[in-house]
Amino acid sequence: MNILILGGTVFVGRHLVEVALARGHQVTLFNRGQHNPDLFPEVEKLRGDRDGKLQALAGRQWDAVIDTCGYVPRIVAQSAALLADQVAQYVFISTISVYDDFSPPGINEEAPVGRLADPSTEEITGESYGPLKVLCEEAVAAAVPGRSLIIRPGLIVGPDDPTDRFTYWPVRVARGGEVLAPGNPAQQVQFIDVRDLAAWTIEMVERNLHGVYNATGPANPLTIGQLLERCQASTASDAHFTWVTEEFLLAQGVGAFVEVPLWVPAEMAGLEQVDCRKAINAGLRFRALPQTVLDTIQWQQTRPAAHTWRAGLSVERETALLTAWHAQR
Repeated sequence: MNILILGGTVFVGRHLVEVALARGHQVTLFNRGQHNPDLFPEVEKLRGDRDGKLQALAGRQWDAVIDTCGYVPRIVAQSAALLADQVAQYVFISTISVYDDFSPPGINEEAPVGRLADPSTEEITGESYGPLKVLCEEAVAAAVPGRSLIIRPGLIVGPDDPTDRFTYWPVRVARGGEVLAPGNPAQQVQFIDVRDLAAWTIEMVERNLHGVYNATGPANPLTIGQLLERCQASTASDAHFTWVTEEFLLAQGVGAFVEVPLWVPAEMAGLEQVDCRKAINAGLRFRALPQTVLDTIQWQQTRPAAHTWRAGLSVERETALLTAWHAQR
């Protein structure tokens, strides 16, 4: 197949390219050339900007386009409109953050989505991110009716993850010692290895499937307690966990999901219990958790020692929180 990827050199995009090439497909990249421009020297690279500078895409034909970097509806609409007659399938990588209410478990693809009070806004914030993605999905569906594949991943993890929202845990547990563990150890967590997401996405392209799919894992429920225990077992560290309550974390102003990755307050528990049976029935598969843990640590060790972490507790913050927790016991 001849596949166009918008983006293609950062995290999800680069893994999509690797899978597509490994499966014998021809790949074309369209991006600004600002991130990892030397990646994939064997791949055709078209330069431009999604906001009004799409000329390099004109007059070409592809079997499918995979849009990995669409966040603003107006900009997504431009590429979707241009490519509507140039591709057989338009794949848009969206997010489970599109849903309106994360209090109930079992959110499926038919659940209500979030809406913006001002749909013309283009400012991406924690509150607008999901509703903006909704409008992006709708722009794609309108441009290529019946030919769009909308994939809504949960937290994407593994090698090359720039967010650190999962990497924090394997690396922190491997360091050992007393580890602050958040909230209820029985809280369910969900995430998907980027390589599993990429492989399944390319398979869906090969099958020319359409529709909307939630895509996160694992296949069976996993608790945050089990995750930390498996990190400890996989790294053979001497880590031991001190479980602090949700009430304590909130009182200390600890930020959910980013400052303490994968922890969310009870009223948002549905964020970690999304129904992905549709994707699993369509062939989505998950590698063993220890493989993701160890591969993530191995990749992290290739990063500069001075890397600034974008998520997780600093040593100083964790120490202060543990001291405050023990002082009140």
